[in-house]
Amino acid sequence: MDHAPYQRLHTAHCRVVCSTCNLREICLPVGLSRDELATIDARLVAVQRKVARGEKLFGAGDPFEAVYAVWTGFFKTCVASRDGREQVTGFQMGGELIGLDGIGTRRHEVDAVALEDSQVCVIPFEALEVLSQEVVSLQQQFHRIMSHEIVRNHGVMLLLGSMHAEERLAAFLLNLTHRLSTRGFSASSIVLRMSREEIGSFLGLKLETVSRTFSKFQANGLLEVQHRHIQVVDPEGLKQLLDGEAD
Repeated sequence: MDHAPYQRLHTAHCRVVCSTCNLREICLPVGLSRDELATIDARLVAVQRKVARGEKLFGAGDPFEAVYAVWTGFFKTCVASRDGREQVTGFQMGGELIGLDGIGTRRHEVDAVALEDSQVCVIPFEALEVLSQEVVSLQQQFHRIMSHEIVRNHGVMLLLGSMHAEERLAAFLLNLTHRLSTRGFSASSIVLRMSREEIGSFLGLKLETVSRTFSKFQANGLLEVQHRHIQVVDPEGLKQLLDGEAD
């Protein structure tokens, strides 16, 4: 599998601080002034942690102590039902925070699992609270991130409650390409880090339905599909599916 498209922004051996990180404009410090960045540089990120593919960053029930900013790699969050089935609740990439689920109860509600070898910046929550009082812009940005998470959850509910299979997969792909493009990656060439089964779990679809819908999109000239490599041929066609304009 070609991992090159997702490595462009990062150099694994560099020491990373917020003021020099290439992800700062889409991560927690976005919008901070040079002086504000200097204030948080030595105090916000405690350490970086490597998480191997398939390893948990944290598990449901673990004590909540920190939030994590994805620096490299890709994660999924998921919960397990009583009968052991996994329900995927989201996918996270570089510049996005993981761990907000634990703020209310001080215990994590989901598992966070690396979909490839990844690195995260560990942000102790107590330090974040102290710095947020000193740097108002940091507090405002953190509130925006939490608000965005609420809106995202509402979007997932809409996705699962009112859309048919083709609309769900089209919305998923358009969201993924948008997030990648804001990070400087191609909006048309995607290497899926998650399996079709994981996509189905997130979208509330059976594996067979996901595979069949990918095949239909390819037959209709919307995508070119080669295993996990997806070439978006007709993004407007995907958007028309959501607008109800497609046949």
